Amino acid sequence: MTKLHALTALPLLALIVGSADIAHAGDLSVPVEVLRQQERIRVHEDAGDAINAIIVAAPDVEAQTAKAAASGLPLAGRTVLVKDNVETRDFPTTAGSLALIANDTKRDSPLVARLRAAGAVISGKANLSEWANIRSSGSTSGWSAVGGLTRNPHAPTRNSCGSSSGSGAAVAAMFAWAAIGTETDGSITCPASVNGVVGLKPTVGLVSRTHIVPISSSQDTAGPMAQTVYAAAQILTSIAGSDPADPATMAADERRGDYTSGLATASLKGVRIGVMRKQVGEREDVSALFDAALADMKATGAELVEIQWEADSRMYEAEWTVLLYELRESMDAYLAGSPAQIPVRSLADVIRFNEAHAAEEMRWFGQEIFVEAQGTVDADAYALAKADAYRLARTEGIEKLLADNDVAVLIAPTTGPAWSTDLVYGDHYPGGIGIGSIAAIGGTPHLTVPMGTVKDLPVGLSFMGPAWADHDVLKIGAAYERARTAKLAVAPVARVAIVSE
Repeated sequence: MTKLHALTALPLLALIVGSADIAHAGDLSVPVEVLRQQERIRVHEDAGDAINAIIVAAPDVEAQTAKAAASGLPLAGRTVLVKDNVETRDFPTTAGSLALIANDTKRDSPLVARLRAAGAVISGKANLSEWANIRSSGSTSGWSAVGGLTRNPHAPTRNSCGSSSGSGAAVAAMFAWAAIGTETDGSITCPASVNGVVGLKPTVGLVSRTHIVPISSSQDTAGPMAQTVYAAAQILTSIAGSDPADPATMAADERRGDYTSGLATASLKGVRIGVMRKQVGEREDVSALFDAALADMKATGAELVEIQWEADSRMYEAEWTVLLYELRESMDAYLAGSPAQIPVRSLADVIRFNEAHAAEEMRWFGQEIFVEAQGTVDADAYALAKADAYRLARTEGIEKLLADNDVAVLIAPTTGPAWSTDLVYGDHYPGGIGIGSIAAIGGTPHLTVPMGTVKDLPVGLSFMGPAWADHDVLKIGAAYERARTAKLAVAPVARVAIVSE
């Protein structure tokens, strides 16, 4: 399928390759920064071996930026790519599926409206794992029928993880200042980690989910992906808030604030940090990188508390029941309510559409999760599972671990280095590394910050705290970011910068 890019022509520009130029990118005026982004997109997204991070790009980014840059607003002229399951008035919202290629609703989701109100420029829609990776257990992260396969900009044969694959890859490639991802379980934090960027899954209920193609009303949330913790905090400050159409956000206005406040001076001195040793996994290189991160934190005054914990398998079983039920209910409601002329109005319609277009949609993997979601989970079984999942992940999980050990956050590697992409056999997630599911199921904040590299591939460090403690988690993450001594990887794509001749 032909890609939907519509980039304007750039003025005569000279390419400069080198990390020294990148080091000063933050000092550039916004318009010049955007010229650099546009040139990277032209070279590495629209020609040759494409990263495939972007499904559709705005045709007038430079003009929008020039206007917005003078606005004086918090995000004045900053470019933000939006995952293509989040509605924007400018483009169709496809969730990567051919069934939604005409889903042009002409409306902004509340979070996008908030971004625009803060001065951000929506520079396009990011590719994703189709239907946010909920169609098949044999899927390959980063692939969608609309956008093709998103490649990891650090190593194109490696995976970009998912489902916010394009968002993570685009930020790593510096195609935009930042991006919006969404997460149900790992879909912001995993791609942020393997692409070497910052990703925040906020407390569920802090950011509106209205006009976002859904999976789970219990676990879905949108969040920022950016180069730095401060940039992620800037975005969260803009998008957080209550939405009458999303009951989960009822308390958001009372809880939200300026998430950049105190980040520049945040310290780890005296901060008790729970070290989840069993979640480091068995890779010696990941363990060595994690130990170096611990040494950095200890050197700046953090108090490290070793915690031994193993997840209760019943938590995952309960989560699965919840996801199957909520997928069917929420997807049916979203599709039925779309104002666009789409050929599917229910999950059952999508299943039939995929069967009718199997050559394009099911070339690499099937839709057994969709079919299972149409099955026998009833309201009573769902209610029991939802209560069990919440209890095991939150009240008897992350909240108990934090309280019993008197720690502010829990930490572990987010995941291992990116695996080789394999469209035939699907994903090969590194087993035994990370603790992200407990925050995803419990609805609590989870921040990943680049920790260093393993075999020149990025690995992130996870920070997880209690519900509504997003600001505290960001401050601890920012303090670690400054204390970090490990060398970070810069994607070869991002080394391409420009200056006017």
